[in-house]
Amino acid sequence: PRLLSHHPGSQGDWDAGWGRGPGSAFGAGPSSSRPCQLPARGELGQEQGRRHLGHLLQIVKESQQQHGLRHGDFQRYRGYCSRRLRRLRKTLNFKMGNRHKFTGKKVTEEILSDNRYLLLILMDAERAWSYAMQLKQEANTEPRKRFHLLSRLRKAVKHAEELERLCESNRVDAKTKLEAQAYMAYLTGMLRFEHQEWKAAMEAFNKCKTIYEKLANAFTEEQAVLYNQRVEEISPNIRYCAYNIGDQSAISELMQMRLRSGGTEGLLAEKLEALITQTRAKQAATMSEVEWRGRTVPVKIDKVRIFLLGLADNEAAIVQAENEETKERLFESLLSECRDAIQAVREDLKPDQKQREHSLEMDSGKVSNIQYLHSYLTYIKLSTAIKRNESMAKSLQKALLQQQRSEEDGKRTPRPQDLIRLYDIILQNLVELTQLPGLEEDKNFQKEIGLKTLVYKAYRCFFIAQSYVLVKKWSEALVLYERVLKYANEVQSEAGAYKNSLKELPDVQDLITQVNAEKYSLQAAAILDANDTHETESPSQVKDGKPLSERFETFCLDPSLVSKQVSLVHFPPGFQPIPCKPLFFDLALNHVAFPPLEDKVEQKAKSGLTGYIKGIFGFKS
Repeated sequence: PRLLSHHPGSQGDWDAGWGRGPGSAFGAGPSSSRPCQLPARGELGQEQGRRHLGHLLQIVKESQQQHGLRHGDFQRYRGYCSRRLRRLRKTLNFKMGNRHKFTGKKVTEEILSDNRYLLLILMDAERAWSYAMQLKQEANTEPRKRFHLLSRLRKAVKHAEELERLCESNRVDAKTKLEAQAYMAYLTGMLRFEHQEWKAAMEAFNKCKTIYEKLANAFTEEQAVLYNQRVEEISPNIRYCAYNIGDQSAISELMQMRLRSGGTEGLLAEKLEALITQTRAKQAATMSEVEWRGRTVPVKIDKVRIFLLGLADNEAAIVQAENEETKERLFESLLSECRDAIQAVREDLKPDQKQREHSLEMDSGKVSNIQYLHSYLTYIKLSTAIKRNESMAKSLQKALLQQQRSEEDGKRTPRPQDLIRLYDIILQNLVELTQLPGLEEDKNFQKEIGLKTLVYKAYRCFFIAQSYVLVKKWSEALVLYERVLKYANEVQSEAGAYKNSLKELPDVQDLITQVNAEKYSLQAAAILDANDTHETESPSQVKDGKPLSERFETFCLDPSLVSKQVSLVHFPPGFQPIPCKPLFFDLALNHVAFPPLEDKVEQKAKSGLTGYIKGIFGFKS
């Protein structure tokens, strides 16, 4: 086929190059008998609209990731689909009437001369699907929108069926046909899932899974990644449908999927959370009490029962987490559930306040059962927070060891100050543990917390010393290293009967070995640094901070002279002393006797009626 510089308006050139002759891309003329293939990417030239529709799933995923779905913004993706539909219709001259009148048009096999006609239908389906997912998010607060959601999903399935029907034409290659079938099965499964038609939804999802697995096996590993990801997405949906049909073994697999991924997303998330809560609620009906540190307390609050039943599963999932990101999500999920349980107990504590105070007086300091349960849940929350911060500290320590490589990559490297902050939080949590009601007189508990505090203080001092080493404060760092050894030796001397409780903590013996090595390195660095300070630097490289106007007689290589922050003069100029204006004081004025002036001062005229009459007649005194 020949390459064309095609313009969207030149229909004649389009028919000549890609149209209905023997070399047509989607089908041959009457004289051709060979099977038709979609045009290769090179044949499509540089025009974006002529993409190979054989990669249907790739087109969908790229569009979703680039236009909002990476952050779960379905409204933005729906707007993108609408704009792309408008561009495609304008390019193909396939408009639905004009601004005054609507004229419906359908894509038929006869006009299927361009793969962009198939892209039209695909974007229609994607727009309806994205609107349905947007309504699903809004339906949590507005249940009436669920009816609109189902309507949009039915519209998406209708467009997908039309796409599959058109792809059955002999003008489309086999790969596109399979992807269209899988796409239609996926949307059908989602619609049946929302209708709670579990058997039909499971059949549709299984069909979709089978097609994508076959496509993944038929291509290279790089091309199969996208298909395998879609298979992983729909596997929890299949297991959920199987559970609702009657397969009781599916619930354990669903919980494992949820724990491994740190929480599901998309269509299944809310339903799976409700299912797990419902299953634990059934098990919680048989749970009536819990034992902790030799004391058994009754558990009457359903939310607390459900949390305690799932505690072991959550902790096991954290241990088996594949990466730090998944582990962090699981820690946050566990802490959130624990806070909800504590809040439920706290609400029961308020009306029990007077009864608890009376119990304290009668039992000589022994707290009530509900208060002890509150202490137990608080202990779980603080212990989980300590484990989470310790896990973050370990990952930061690994990053510190690879600091040189990270600097070469241009990424921000972790600093010892980051670890100091984590250990400060851990120590604060340990202080809160010692203040839990009901455990003040438990000497073993207080001793365990004291030993854990020494361990974390040792690590905190170690990283404070590391931060001083970075700024070449050798004496301060050496003193802190000695403090680390003091804490570590104290732990080793007192750990005897508490070794089992200290197994999960970092090993202080490794810390001692590391500190001894760091001390020798510190002493060597201090000696070298002292020698460097006595070396005279070249005058041409000395910078004393003076502006250029004050060092004209001294040659100095100053790169700042060609920068934007060149120092030429001191500005603003400093103050300089100047002579003050003299002040004169008349000291003789107080000792001068002035001559009398009474004879020269005019006497005041007499006032009153007599003076007035004399003044009229001209009599003067």
